This record gives sequence, C-alpha cells and structure tokens, in this order.
Amino acid sequence: MQEAGYITFISDRKKCVINSSTILYIIVVGKNTEIHVSGGIVYNTRISLGKLEEELGDGFVRVHRGCIVSAKAIHNITNQINLSNGESLEYTLRKKKSIIEKVVQCKKSVIDSFSEEGMPSTEAQYFKYYSSFDKLPFAFTDIEMVFNEEKHAIDWIFRYGNDALAKLEKIPLDRLIGSSFGSLFANMDSKWLRTYECATLYGQILEMIDYSPEIDTYLKVICFPTFKGHCGCILFNISEIEYVQNSTESQNALMLYMGKFLHS
Repeated sequence: MQEAGYITFISDRKKCVINSSTILYIIVVGKNTEIHVSGGIVYNTRISLGKLEEELGDGFVRVHRGCIVSAKAIHNITNQINLSNGESLEYTLRKKKSIIEKVVQCKKSVIDSFSEEGMPSTEAQYFKYYSSFDKLPFAFTDIEMVFNEEKHAIDWIFRYGNDALAKLEKIPLDRLIGSSFGSLFANMDSKWLRTYECATLYGQILEMIDYSPEIDTYLKVICFPTFKGHCGCILFNISEIEYVQNSTESQNALMLYMGKFLHS
C-alpha cells in the first residue's frame, strides 16, 4: 500500500513517487496534467485532475475547473491566486468567497498544529539556545511568522539576532528583538515575507539574492525552518563577499549553482 502523503504517477514513461506536501499546484494544460512542486520542478502526466484530487485530500483547493492549489502555498488572494513562491494563478471569480473560506480552513489546520514543545518561551531562552551564533561574522536571526485572521503571513517578529544582524539592519539589537519587521521598516518589501512564509510552511531551505530597499543594501539571504512557525535567516551584505576560484571543480560548481537560478 502506498504510504499516506505520497502520490504515484507516470511522467515521461517513468514511475514517480512524490510527497504531496511538496506540491504547489496542479493544472491541466491541453491533454496533459502538470504537477508543479517546490524547487521549480514540473511533472507531466496523463492522470486526470479528478483522480489526483482524490488522492491529495483536504489540503488542496480547486480554484477553477482545470487547477487545484495547495492551500499552504497560497500567500493571498486578490484578483489572482498569489503563491508564496511569487507565481500567480487565475481562478473562478464568482467562487472567490468559497475559495477563501477553504484556504483559511486548510491553513488554520496547518498553523494550529504548530507545537511549542521544545521551543524557547522567553528572550533569555532564545539567546541561550542560539548563544553559539552571538559572535559569528555574519548576520543571523530566528524569526516568528505573524499570520492574520485569514491565515496569511503579514509580518514577522525577531526572536533572536546577533551583533552582526544589528550592524546590517542598522538598528540596535535591543530594539530589534521582540519587534516586528513592519514596525521597524514601514517600506517592507513583500518578497521577503513570501519567501520566509514558504520556508516556514514547506520546510524548505531557500536562498534569495536581491536588493533590500529597507536598508539600501544588496543581500544574499539563506532561510530555513527552525521551530514550528519560525525560520532562521543567514544574511550577507553582497558587497562584503569575495568569490575565490582556485580549481576547475569550483568553476563547475559555480555553473551548477547559477544554472539553478537560470532554470527556476
């Protein structure tokens, strides 16, 4: 019997078994059904959307006749379905209310399952837990995502940060810790929010290389899940990083690394 949480299908004449938690959305394109998963991977199959929907269970929402979407992959719903990875999808507008209700119900179930077991409960406990990060030469923080009543991520709170973070953000550490990002930076760019939400809910390790208007700095950010509802972030000021190439293998590694960006 196939393990719960996994689906099996044929794609490009090969048997594929994937964890349903990695699926962002499934859409019918012509005679094929495309299964889009985290990491930018797309599987093509001939299995009907209805059959896949039966196997996936309650965590997915049909947004129009030919598309179902993972509720936790949805950042918000405007005139489009906006996903945490930055993609947007069309949906049946007359069903907007029922779609939103289903998404809220599904995401509430995920967020309510977050356990505080083993999680620091005070500022002092966070700093004790992450004490080995205090003197690192790069910025690190543990952030707690903030969700609104509709279970959309709207902000995050700094629960731990080191001295390098305070230097990078240009704000004293005692002001950062316990404060929400939005309260400190009125010009918060939602691109960070979407990525941190994705890492928190999907358990992914994600990297961003982008400009931060909040601190007028080009950043490289690596984020990953820590406690339930939290993610850790390692931040680098790109201008302070020097690339060293000292072998032919390093050139191959760089090509592989950049190739992921070009195909994402």
